[in-house]
Formats: sequence, structure tokens, C-alpha cells
Amino acid sequence: MTGGPGIVDWDLAAETGARLVRPGPQIPPEQARAAVAELRAAAVEARAHVRAYTGLDAPAHRTPVAVVDRPTWVRSNAQGLRALVDPVIDRLQPAGMPAVLREVGSRVTAVEAGAGLAFLAGKVLGQYELFAPPGVDDPGTGRLLLVAPNIVQAERELGVDPSDFRLWVCLHEETHRVQFGAVPWLRDHIVGRIQTLVEGAQTGLSGAAERLPDLMAAVSAAIRGEPGPSLAEAVQTPEQRVVLAEVTALMSLLEGHADVVMDGVGPSVIPSVETIRAQFQRRRENPTRIDAALRRLLGLDAKLRQYREGANFVRGVVGRVGMAGFNRVWEAPELVPTPAELIDPPAWVRRVHCV
Repeated sequence: MTGGPGIVDWDLAAETGARLVRPGPQIPPEQARAAVAELRAAAVEARAHVRAYTGLDAPAHRTPVAVVDRPTWVRSNAQGLRALVDPVIDRLQPAGMPAVLREVGSRVTAVEAGAGLAFLAGKVLGQYELFAPPGVDDPGTGRLLLVAPNIVQAERELGVDPSDFRLWVCLHEETHRVQFGAVPWLRDHIVGRIQTLVEGAQTGLSGAAERLPDLMAAVSAAIRGEPGPSLAEAVQTPEQRVVLAEVTALMSLLEGHADVVMDGVGPSVIPSVETIRAQFQRRRENPTRIDAALRRLLGLDAKLRQYREGANFVRGVVGRVGMAGFNRVWEAPELVPTPAELIDPPAWVRRVHCV
């Protein structure tokens, strides 16, 4: 990550986040090495299970698996955000901005971004990285990340079988790898819609003062533990909300599909899958008070809704037209469920299958 700072100094954001992130669980070096090796093996094992269950296939050689620690996750995601956001911001920021203002502003936003990444780095078990890591020639090549300390910490807190839990997590993350590897339009479509959101945020800054009461109300509701919008929702323009609804529907589809796959495959290959699911769901639904407030502010509550609504959609469609019928959703962006169809699977079936 080189070059001068833009609207965000991503080098500073990465280092800030890496310094702020809390250390993971303390385990002896030999146990740490064994956990990393088992996660890599589980990621490979998951490929055949996901392919058989979904009917989707993606070349494994194009998407390496990386087992990482929390600081590495922070740095990788700062790089990904730079690749996603900077091209849009560079087009939109005003010409002639004084260098001193650019420098100060980029450092302030970097510290804010780094703090947010540090918080998330302790929560994420794994992800499919959209942008190629350094040294990869193909910009369309992603990477599957597994955050080892978070997985170990979660399995300890849940009191579940480590080997079973690691394979269970890998089934979910491998499904994301297959989604992006098997569906040619998916990556560029998501990147384009997110960049549209960023562009809307920049061009809508002139009305930000008018939305300040909504912002303060969001913060106040989160602190009191009451329902309310996230920070992003509080400052969005009406146009941004439309785009965000489309992005949310697509992300719900992806997350729900991965949840359905891990639960569908699980009983045949993971002996304790019912215990894992029950414990994990309890963990999702009972955060600490501080975590609950931060979830609302950062929009993570919306992500939990994505899992539920997306899984209900996938199960509803598969129950009517089978997995092959559901897989029509991957044929084109126009076949992604609308926000209304996401909570009404028969409506999607009627539109796509004319039944």
C-alpha cells in the first residue's frame, strides 16, 4: 500500500488498527501450528462437500486459502477498502484542496477507520477477500481468509468440539469462495454497487448538516440499548437507501446461501453440528451491552438479519423448485431477489420460473 494519502491514509489506518486490535487467546506455539494446519485441511475438505451440495464449481487454484491473525486481517481489509473506495473518491474530491487540509483530514479518517477495523478484527471468523493480495497478477483473483485466533476463541467460548467447529466454519466460507468463483458477474457487480454508495456519500455531503439530528438519534438509541438506525443509515440520502437496499438483498442472498449449505452438509460430516448451531445462534442473539451498542452503530445487526432472511429465502425457493431451480439466481444480476422478494420467496419463483 504505497503512494501519498488520499481522503483516507490507508497505511495509517492499517497500522492504527493493527496496534489497537486486542490479542487473541493465548495458546502454546505447537497448538497454534496444529490449529492452522487443521484449518487449511478443513478448507480443502469443504470444497467437495460444497460442490456436491450446491451444484456449483469454482477452480480452487485461483483462490488461495490464507490462515491469518488479527493484525493481518486488519491490514488486508485496509488494502481492500483502499482498492474499493479510492478510485471513486479520487474522481469526486474537489480540485485545489490545500495540501495541509488533505493531510490532516486523511489522518483523522485513517484513525477512525483503523479503530473500526480493530473492533471487527476480533469478531470475524473468516471471509472471502474480493481483491487480490499483493503479488497476485490477476486482479480478479480473490482469497479465502480464515482468522485463526477468532475461530479458536469462539470454539472455546462455545464449548464445542474444535475439529467439528473448524470444518463447520470452513463450509460457510468455502461457499462464499464458490459463489464468487463460479458466478462470473458477481464480483464486479458488488464492487460497482458499493462504489455507487460511496459516490452518493461524497456527493451528498452538502446535506449532511440536515441529517445531523438523525445521526445523534442513532448514537443515543444505541447507547440506551433501544432500536434505531445505524450510523450509515442515519446519514444516507434517499437515493443511497435505494442502492443500499439492493446491496443488502444481494448480501443477504450470499450469507443465507452459505448458512443453508453449512447446515445442509453439516449433519453428514460433522457429528456435533446441532450443538454447534444451537450454541452459535445463542451467541449471536445474546451480545454484551457494549457489543450490542456497537453492533447497532456499525450496522452489524443488519448483517444478522441478512443471515436469517437470506437463509429463509434460499430454503423457501429450494423447497419449491429444488437446488437446480434456485441456482438460476446466479445467471444474471437481474435474477437476484429484490428486497420485497427476499422476504417472499414464492414471488421470486413466480417471476423467474413463471409458476
